[in-house]
Amino acid sequence: MVEKDLETVKYIFPRLSSKAQLSKTWQREGITLTIKAVIFDLDGTVVNFNLDYRAVRADVIQFLTRQGFPSSILSMNESIFEMLKKVEIYMRNNGEEEQQITKVKEDALSIANRHELEAAHSTSLMPGVLEALKELRKMGLKTALFTVNSEKSTSYVLRCFRLKRFFDAVITREHVWAVKPDPAHLEAVLRALGVKPEEAAVVGDGVGDMKCAKELDVVAVGMTTGISSPEELTRAGATYLVSSFTELLTVIRKLTER
Repeated sequence: MVEKDLETVKYIFPRLSSKAQLSKTWQREGITLTIKAVIFDLDGTVVNFNLDYRAVRADVIQFLTRQGFPSSILSMNESIFEMLKKVEIYMRNNGEEEQQITKVKEDALSIANRHELEAAHSTSLMPGVLEALKELRKMGLKTALFTVNSEKSTSYVLRCFRLKRFFDAVITREHVWAVKPDPAHLEAVLRALGVKPEEAAVVGDGVGDMKCAKELDVVAVGMTTGISSPEELTRAGATYLVSSFTELLTVIRKLTER
């Protein structure tokens, strides 16, 4: 790595001065950090997904209110998944059958599906993503996507930009029982790739990406190009912060040094 890259690295992630500092847990267990896989978020990371999240939440809240659910468990400040968890608890506490709980959740998510498909048609690639994905392939690294979006809208985006060939696994919300920030989402990706937590890095622009990575002791790379600020990403557990795919590649090369 040239001297300029080293200076960039220090600037991008000043919280760490060496790989040995990445995790106290890894230090205690004597694990050598060698990244074998890079796991990407989709929206705001790989693509600029023009989804109006507040509009989605408003429509879901309207639907749930019409179904008779109290407004006290519904909030515009929470994701639809957080709201649906509360709805499920409410229904179970009121003796509703599993079939009815499933139907309400599916009907609510169908509203999100409609918004996502509309947004998918105006999606654009983030600058430098194709070059970065090609380089990661040349480096022999496995790659994956994990997203809270539906399989249908995700597949459309991957087909549109011919991105599927770059990913060894794609885990959408339909493939897991709980989505990020729940670590179950990331655990499913690690299983699909056949790698251990200490062998992977998560790249994302959201707090949820950082939280689930931190929970599993996976290296968390926060992209400052999306919805979360550098401060929010850091508080959520980001190990590194980058603002471009060029900077990301610098980080990944550092993490794959042997």
